[in-house]
Amino acid sequence: MKNKLIKNLNKAMKPFLDENQRIILENTMNKIFKDFNIVKINKSLSLEESKNNYFLLDSFLSAKHVEGCSERTITYYKSTLVKMFDEVEKNIVYITTDDLRTYLSNYKNNTNTSKSTIDNIRRVLSSFFSWLEDEDYILKNPVRRIHKIKTKKVVKEVISDENFEILRDNCNNIRDLAMIELLASTGIRVGELVNLNIDDVLFNERECIVLGKGDSERIVYFDAKTKIHLQKYLDSRKDNNPALFVSLKKPHKRLGINGIERRIRELGNESNIKKVHPHKFRRTMATNAIDKGMPIEQVQKLLGHVQIDTTMQYAMVNQSNVKIAHRKFIG
Repeated sequence: MKNKLIKNLNKAMKPFLDENQRIILENTMNKIFKDFNIVKINKSLSLEESKNNYFLLDSFLSAKHVEGCSERTITYYKSTLVKMFDEVEKNIVYITTDDLRTYLSNYKNNTNTSKSTIDNIRRVLSSFFSWLEDEDYILKNPVRRIHKIKTKKVVKEVISDENFEILRDNCNNIRDLAMIELLASTGIRVGELVNLNIDDVLFNERECIVLGKGDSERIVYFDAKTKIHLQKYLDSRKDNNPALFVSLKKPHKRLGINGIERRIRELGNESNIKKVHPHKFRRTMATNAIDKGMPIEQVQKLLGHVQIDTTMQYAMVNQSNVKIAHRKFIG
């Protein structure tokens, strides 16, 4: 092994040294390495090392759970990291920046996925390896030198007033009508909607208390129209479930995220409106609020964002308003 190492080093330096210099280098290395045993480290993943990788993954996910991450987020973290383990096949200690760059590149080429998805994976890897570094399991986070992936900024669509009226007209039951009115009026997340109980709604104040990300409570507000539809919906129910929104058929279970997303998507298809989903109501509320002059800090409070930059991503200012403002203040 020692002779092979010296030979490889000599070969690597050949383009930079003349013959005499290479002879001197080889002799020097033979003298230095004379009293040393050189053993090649086996970086292939053994069964024991594989178990250790998954032990650290479980510890990381537990830490994220304690921090208040949702089950959905934790599931995404787990699936993303397991895929990386399966491809890289190395002990975590030996995973390098090049390993992860190659993994991301191959993932993009093999799946033809978007840059934003690849950057999401990069962020998960960064979070995991940063935690490993903080907990002293590794010396240095290998993702630190993998920079944020530049993505094309796309102005995402909102639900127009006309399309919202069409959605209203196609609601064939009071529950669905109350649900889309509440989503549009409050801008709450679908995960917050499914956790709402009837007792969380204060009809006199036209507000409700939602449990957001990180188990942080906040108050959101709804309009008079939403109040009327919600009351009609609750008056029509005959069950004793404390949940605000339940299935139409017995035993009237609390609606889950998948159930609401599926029903909203079906409502969009029935109305011949493309890409209707719960998050689109949230984006629409934020955009309309800013277009009508609500300060961005107040929109941030309503949406429950920690960083105002996140709010700006949701709220795309209407171009026609920019034109009017330009004529008012500049033109």
